[in-house]
Amino acid sequence: MSGKRPIKISVRNAEFQVLSALRTNRSKRSQEKEVFVEGTEGIKQLIEAGWEITRILFSDGMKLSHWGESVLQKFSFAKQIEISPDLFGELSEKENPSELMVTAKIRQYDFSDLKFEKKDKPFYLLFDRPSDLGNFGSILRSADAFQVDAVFVLGHSIDVYDPKVVRASLGSLFHTKLIFVESLSRWETFLKTEKERCGLQVVGTDSLGSQSLGNQNLKPPILIILGNEAKGMSVHLKSLCDTIVNIPMFGVVNSLNVSCAGSILLWEVRKNAKSLQ
Repeated sequence: MSGKRPIKISVRNAEFQVLSALRTNRSKRSQEKEVFVEGTEGIKQLIEAGWEITRILFSDGMKLSHWGESVLQKFSFAKQIEISPDLFGELSEKENPSELMVTAKIRQYDFSDLKFEKKDKPFYLLFDRPSDLGNFGSILRSADAFQVDAVFVLGHSIDVYDPKVVRASLGSLFHTKLIFVESLSRWETFLKTEKERCGLQVVGTDSLGSQSLGNQNLKPPILIILGNEAKGMSVHLKSLCDTIVNIPMFGVVNSLNVSCAGSILLWEVRKNAKSLQ
């Protein structure tokens, strides 16, 4: 245990209510600009990515592992909160709660962050109105695995900082430049600028796309667009695409989960990238 004396919570006081809201309430996360993280892998990835930890929670009477103790020691500036076992279990989404839970300040990105990088061959992904927490977390894992430079989120969507997304992403969320597209005009300006700067190709995905993925040689500089799970890409997004591809399928059910389809497209781009040749 660190030398810092922990705050103790044994009743549902104001601090506990804040913690509970950060775990369950999208509005509270947005207001406080904080994310709630449970689980060793998620916390490890958050730490590796350098996000600012604000609170570390652990159960009263629980003997922490060497790793747990090291987190308390390393982040002694964060609030350290010892919570009664019943309330700690109430905060957890697991049948057997993790030894630590943390809250952290959300790291925010904007188009301006990409201007400083000015990569010659950027690899971007845009998700149009994602509506499933698990799908979004899964595609973030693939985006990290295949070295996507930035993930754009367009339109009204799920809360990307929901604990279910963190869990589904295995902490990849913390290594991802997430940029929220709140203005279509700014988005179109960005695309125009990138096309002029590096020859960015905009590729949409649709089961009825006119071009088969098997006949394409997709590689950076490129932007892949994934449509909403139920409605696909919007008409306006389709109008911005240079190409709309389909993934050839040979089974009875002519459909792929969007995270599976997205992963196939991202792998195809990474496979063709000159950096791996």
